[in-house]
Amino acid sequence: MHPCAHLSQAIAVMSPGGILTFGLLLVVLLAAFSWSYDGLGPGCHLYPFNVTIRSDRRGTCRGTHLVHACVGYCESSAFPSRYSVLVASNFTHNITSASRCCTISKDTKVKVRLDCPRGRHHDDIEILTARACRCDMCRKARY
Repeated sequence: MHPCAHLSQAIAVMSPGGILTFGLLLVVLLAAFSWSYDGLGPGCHLYPFNVTIRSDRRGTCRGTHLVHACVGYCESSAFPSRYSVLVASNFTHNITSASRCCTISKDTKVKVRLDCPRGRHHDDIEILTARACRCDMCRKARY
């Protein structure tokens, strides 16, 4: 079942006044959310999140650290290919796409200390965190 199916069923049984109230509430909630999160706007932005690293599947030793990712969206477009492209592709490349993707432009390593039972410490683990983001050429794999 589609995730919105329950919502549409709930709206279908509401009175007209209830639908209006629900709509206003939804607008207020979405507006408050979008104003509080810069990553929803155009562009590519740093986004903080906590990462937890475990020494094994049981999580015997673990450590948590705040790192940053790049989140957002960049411009893209599609247009009919030029005649020279059509000829070069034997008329199979009818549409040309130009796009840029949100990616990490600067990163740094941070050390995560893994705490173990009885006050022991595991070796520190180095992980990458983003320091800067930008819209750049899209690639299949960055690293």
